[in-house]
Amino acid sequence: MNAVTQCPECGTRFKVSQVQLDMHQGMVRCGRCQAIFNAIKQLHDNELSPQLALTLDVVEMQQVPVKSPAERIPATHDKYDFSHLATASKEDALEISPSVIKKNVHWSWVLVTLLLFIVLLAQTVHFFRVELVAHLPGTKLALASYCKLLNCDIPLPEKIDQLSIESSDLESDPKQASAIVLNAILRNRAPYAQTYPNLELTLTNSMDEALARRIFPPAEYLKPGEDEKQGLLSNHEIGIKLHLDTADLKPTGYRLFLFYP
Repeated sequence: MNAVTQCPECGTRFKVSQVQLDMHQGMVRCGRCQAIFNAIKQLHDNELSPQLALTLDVVEMQQVPVKSPAERIPATHDKYDFSHLATASKEDALEISPSVIKKNVHWSWVLVTLLLFIVLLAQTVHFFRVELVAHLPGTKLALASYCKLLNCDIPLPEKIDQLSIESSDLESDPKQASAIVLNAILRNRAPYAQTYPNLELTLTNSMDEALARRIFPPAEYLKPGEDEKQGLLSNHEIGIKLHLDTADLKPTGYRLFLFYP
């Protein structure tokens, strides 16, 4: 069976057979203007015309191989060169796919965010390591290993508002006229052990004026056998007794308070 198709570019009509239409999904090249078009879509009634009769002897139909229906080659003129066209491989398509680029960017941001979170978490743990061990004793072993990597330590908490002087008094030493004895009881009201505080003792006269002031670190007021590194235990109290030589000061009063250096 023969049919007539028309070139959409130059208008030239050609006779085509069913075999030609079946080959390459009907894609052909015009023998006059070299335009590529789908002969099936350009079919016309099989009518004789002067134009058709004149061109049959000088024009021949050239079949154009097409790999798939999706690869449509638009009509063109001789000034365009199609020799460089090639179908991209799946690998090439993947490399330039916008969706792949978006996924790569997405996972890059996830990785950066995760790293920043880890750094922030590490800094937070380092800064609050004392509080973490105080309130979560079970974390002490892990935090101790962590501190070894950073060359740091985990000191005992120093919450002065959780310490108190339960009682104190100043009395003369019956064995020595120029000596006095300071008695005091310190208590840790916190639910965790704390560093022993420093004591500041101020001796005053009858006008509450300072005559002398002295600071006592833990090593000077702790009794033998009391471990300074262990700290003042939770909800625990200790008794302090200091013998002081006042010489000619003759104090009539005193002030005593706790502090951390």
